[in-house]
Amino acid sequence: MRPIMLDVRCVPAFNDNYIWLPGLPGSRHVAIVDPGDAAPVLRRLARDGLEPVAILITHHHRDHTGGISDLAARFDIPVYGPAHEHIPGLTHPLTDGDSVVLEALGLEFSVLETPGHTHGHVCYVGHGALFCGDTLFTAGCGRLFEGTPQQMHASLSRIAALPESTLVYCAHEYTAANLRFALVVEPDNADILARVDDVARRRARHEPTVPVPLLQELRTNPFLRCGVPTVIAAAEGFAGHALPAGADVFATVRHWKDTLD
Repeated sequence: MRPIMLDVRCVPAFNDNYIWLPGLPGSRHVAIVDPGDAAPVLRRLARDGLEPVAILITHHHRDHTGGISDLAARFDIPVYGPAHEHIPGLTHPLTDGDSVVLEALGLEFSVLETPGHTHGHVCYVGHGALFCGDTLFTAGCGRLFEGTPQQMHASLSRIAALPESTLVYCAHEYTAANLRFALVVEPDNADILARVDDVARRRARHEPTVPVPLLQELRTNPFLRCGVPTVIAAAEGFAGHALPAGADVFATVRHWKDTLD
């Protein structure tokens, strides 16, 4: 059986949010991922002649949920989201290992619970794509507003174990700023240096830098590289003492970035 290739439209919102519309090439049906604002979604649906079949929510923050009520009222579609968070309008609560089946598209996404940014954050994985909300960012990760470093490190480790070709669709355009910190951690990382140049060219053309293959994140994202000797050494230099690889290195690198933001 040939793999299903997604056609994912990008809808910018607010200052730096991305709302994603996954569908199939040639189909007018799409899902809506993390609609923080209904207005730009409605404009894109009308412009492209699209019909939404479901809303997929990763976590409860308003910039990911603010458009649910308007969209669900207009289209009478199901709203999927984490069972362990209060999501207004939620109709299908999800937990780890559940599946979201979009029959109109013939698509199915698996649910990963990825606590850290919030207590109940989930990601959607399928057809070569990862819709990861604010857990993993391009060259970075979400702040720990509700979870612990141990939880976030475990969540990121689950993501890191996905196929390297997986396309990462995060919810914000933070790549350039995140790469500046990545260079602080690994100033001699040639992959980061090359990515900085590529991102600068894209942003100069007002292009999104998302999605990216997971492989690129594994090579350039310090939060996915907490077992790499150069990142461990940098974290120990910041902390001023030895650290065991893993969650302790992650916690130190996350705190380090927080002090610079």
